[in-house]
Amino acid sequence: MRKVLIAALLMVSAGSGRAWQNADQFHPHVPTVTFDLFWEAATPQEFTVRAQADGPSSYLSRNPMKPVTPGEAKDPDYTLNFTMSANDARKIFKLAQHAKYFNGDFDYKGHRIANTGKKTLTYADEMRHFQTVYNHSENKAIQELTSLFQGISSTIEFGRKLQFKHKYDKLGLEADLKAMEDATANHNLAELQIIAPTLKDIADDQSVLNIARARARRLLAKAK
Repeated sequence: MRKVLIAALLMVSAGSGRAWQNADQFHPHVPTVTFDLFWEAATPQEFTVRAQADGPSSYLSRNPMKPVTPGEAKDPDYTLNFTMSANDARKIFKLAQHAKYFNGDFDYKGHRIANTGKKTLTYADEMRHFQTVYNHSENKAIQELTSLFQGISSTIEFGRKLQFKHKYDKLGLEADLKAMEDATANHNLAELQIIAPTLKDIADDQSVLNIARARARRLLAKAK
């Protein structure tokens, strides 16, 4: 019997990493909110942000449906662990409470609207586990959470671009930093402190154009 049990556990652990994560987080000791968005037309095509009430958070992005050019490797998944700011952590769980911890159908069904990706919000703690799936929602709490998590993804993906261009295309940094400033002004980015080290590296690099360094310094000030 013991051998059968061990074999069964090994079979479970050999499954996909994502399935293992979901099982592990089904009833976590710390309340957890997870947001997942899949949209084949977007880049990245899928991302997941997982936030714990006490701050520790994680990000995953990938392109599962992107065609692979013969001879080239498939894009690897990108993962990042970070600490959510106290303000946004409080906001996330307050909004989850307002949305009944996602216990219900929040998808808008009034009339046909454009597809902006399949979105999934999940709440889990030691006693509860609720999940809702939607394309668009009229619920204000769901809308705010969607904007916040999409803003976090945008910030992290901008950070990845900046790291790449700082290494291989310094002249291209200014355009991305300008786009970031515009996105910040339009409240389309969130948790800028996640990429503060990247912004500081650019701001301190005298081989980077002064206008780009100035933009990096302004964004870094907002991150603080």
